[in-house]
Amino acid sequence: MRRRTGWAIAGAMALGWGEWLNRRWSRTLVREGQGGSEAVVVLGYRNPQATANFVNRWRVRAGLRSVATGNRRDTFVIFSGGSTSGGESEARLMADYAKSALGFDGTVVLEEQSRSTWENVTNVIPLLESVDRVKIASQPAHALKARAYLRRQRPDLAERLVPAEDYRPGEWLFAKPLLALYGLWTLRRLAGEPGLSTTGRARSLLSARRAARCNRAA
Repeated sequence: MRRRTGWAIAGAMALGWGEWLNRRWSRTLVREGQGGSEAVVVLGYRNPQATANFVNRWRVRAGLRSVATGNRRDTFVIFSGGSTSGGESEARLMADYAKSALGFDGTVVLEEQSRSTWENVTNVIPLLESVDRVKIASQPAHALKARAYLRRQRPDLAERLVPAEDYRPGEWLFAKPLLALYGLWTLRRLAGEPGLSTTGRARSLLSARRAARCNRAA
């Protein structure tokens, strides 16, 4: 019974940690702001099949719910991602899903050349020049990585970044601890980036928990 209780507590802590870290990432390197024109950038995920896969479908939904209520006329959605398999681009597959499955009838722009997150950012920059606000939608760690890249490439445009709706409490609940671990790994090279101290604190917390488990096991 004591062992079961310990596992239950550890599981609850892992779920809470995953929620906390993904929420922090979704709110890092953004400012609060309302009104004006906006662009929602939806980042693609490798997609060898002929239709949008599970990850890209979720990213499309996160991007479309990021369109500000009542501001649809002044918003356009950029689907960004090239082809990694010789078929249709990630951007086109996401746009097709948004229109055919979700009934989105707003303004859509395709960026179909990118093959990495850095290229995603580089290639959408010309499309962001004329808007007041920029939202980047993906899994929180991936979106944060893209925001950091935008700040490196165009600090002036990075000042226009506002939160997207790519984090919701309880969504992907049981996957969030794994997404948090993967996010820490993908963000490791950005640990020294100004404004990303939350990532460093998360790593320290993770290391402390590992050390505590090892001490108990000993």
